[in-house]
Amino acid sequence: MLRFCCLGSGSEGNALVVEAPGLWPTRVLVDNGFNLRQLRRRLDRAGLTIDDLDAVVVTHEHADHAAGVAALARRRRLPVYATPGTARACGLIERECDWRRLDAGRAAAVGSLVVWPYAVPHDAVEPVQFVFSDGARNLGLLTDIGSVTEGVVAALGGLHAFILECNHDAEMLRAGPYPFFLKTRIGGDYGHLSNAQAASLLARIDRRALTSVIAAHLSRSNNRPALARAALARVLDCGADEVAVADQDEGLRWRTV
Repeated sequence: MLRFCCLGSGSEGNALVVEAPGLWPTRVLVDNGFNLRQLRRRLDRAGLTIDDLDAVVVTHEHADHAAGVAALARRRRLPVYATPGTARACGLIERECDWRRLDAGRAAAVGSLVVWPYAVPHDAVEPVQFVFSDGARNLGLLTDIGSVTEGVVAALGGLHAFILECNHDAEMLRAGPYPFFLKTRIGGDYGHLSNAQAASLLARIDRRALTSVIAAHLSRSNNRPALARAALARVLDCGADEVAVADQDEGLRWRTV
């Protein structure tokens, strides 16, 4: 069955492993905001090594998602799937990485895994997020998005598991220590989702097949896990402890979709 684990989620570095079943399972690394040493340590915690990875897929070029992508791809000769804008912004072409083109709205097969990229509003060159499928089960990923479009809602129908950004609590961000320009960027239409915005999106999508929701990309300064859990639990009509949180340091252990 389709399964995933988070190696770390937040502004200090992001990486996710998605595994599809098969005679030889396909394992893709989604983003890599860590250096090779950090990545090895986090993979080891998940029972993996770099040699177990088949490819890297990249959402966008910001350092917390892509700082370690090119070095990993060149060191291990891994193919990197990204939109043309992301590939240019990450320097994948100039660094002679094995870049494979992704386009929003067009599925790509990576071994036994199907990757569906969809466009999102974020302050990057050509950002996308993904729905992953093994043909039977669907995992949705949505972080680094400032506002919700109809296209985003449509892309997230029929999920079985959902990793959803709950970056900040709006009041904590407003009253917090960040400078005004950064608060404006985070809370803007091309920034990050608040707990309330994440809950509103969750309420809009088709949740009939949804069995697992993970809050992700929480700010250390402007959010608390309990606040994110409570916001999503109200929509799901479940206990707050039934909503998992992907942590910056510990990530999230393997989960089956």
